[in-house]
Amino acid sequence: MPMQDRFQHLFAVISGQRFLKKQGLGNEVPFFICPYEPERSVEMERLQRQLVNRLDQAGIRILEINLYDLSIEILKDRDIWEQIREMEDSISKDQLKELLQGVLDPETHLVPAIATKLAKNDFDVLFLSGVGEVFPYIRSHNVLNNLQSTAKEKPTVMFFPGGYTHSLESGASLELFGRLHDDKYYRAFNIFQCEA
Repeated sequence: MPMQDRFQHLFAVISGQRFLKKQGLGNEVPFFICPYEPERSVEMERLQRQLVNRLDQAGIRILEINLYDLSIEILKDRDIWEQIREMEDSISKDQLKELLQGVLDPETHLVPAIATKLAKNDFDVLFLSGVGEVFPYIRSHNVLNNLQSTAKEKPTVMFFPGGYTHSLESGASLELFGRLHDDKYYRAFNIFQCEA
């Protein structure tokens, strides 16, 4: 789908009362995946900025959280950002991955940091981005699973560089970069399949 068509669809869905009032979800959490081709990331970032501006003009307040920026913020708040940067060249990728998975654990660190931002801001819709930049330290399905109790009051849209597929045989799955199956995640809706 061309980017302009995506923009129109996203604006129509997100600005609609059905979406904002979380109607028609069948008691599911109001989580929506906005999948896109990874090679179109720059275009999607531009579309996301335009979408935020257009929604703001329509009186719909968006809280944007980039998982990469939030991760750096957490590391700096915990006074370990410089240490990790210094260690990076001297430890293996697996050791770095294990270290970052521990200090950025979604349940104990990332989601509480998101919860703090949710509490401090007045917004109508949460946009999550930066999924590709934090892989493999943070897995998107772990973020969504841990957010279920924290971010259920307002709709959440995760911008996802890859596919979100559904099939009767395998259920639903997030496919990061269109190649890596990010385990099963059933509780989100593909925003491009939502009615405006």
